[in-house]
Amino acid sequence: MTAAGTGVREGVIANNLLPFGTKVRLPEIYGDKIFVVEDRMNSRVGYYHVDIWLPSYRDALNFGSKRTYIEVLEN
Repeated sequence: MTAAGTGVREGVIANNLLPFGTKVRLPEIYGDKIFVVEDRMNSRVGYYHVDIWLPSYRDALNFGSKRTYIEVLEN
């Protein structure tokens, strides 16, 4: 369950700056795929990080940590 009250699924990200429902892209990593902010992160990570939901722990380990920019589409 996300902080917005929805179920976790592909296309959901967590971010502490953008409002719930904001649509974003991560073009350097995912091209034109659209993500929706529906969750929050621990406050210690600040505002300028996103957490992408992945279906398994192994997928998350394989993905790792990446630096990229976020394109905000709408909120």
